[in-house]
Amino acid sequence: MITSAQMRAARALLGWDQRQLAEAAGLSLPTIQRMEASDGQVRGNVDSLMKVVQALEQAGMELIGEGAASTGGGRGVRLKERG
Repeated sequence: MITSAQMRAARALLGWDQRQLAEAAGLSLPTIQRMEASDGQVRGNVDSLMKVVQALEQAGMELIGEGAASTGGGRGVRLKERG
């Protein structure tokens, strides 16, 4: 669904701190902190994950899944596979 790295990167591109993301998603600051502390895929209840994704998308972010193409056509960044 979404990785902790994607959450942090999207937040950074928006210039948001964790509190601003929590407010936009209607979640508590500790919930966002726990989500971002996850290793890899974000762990949390599905409702909370969907609120974060929706808040980021409403703010203009496009979350690109592993191996997926961007549908937006605008500029963006993607982390290359290390190896």
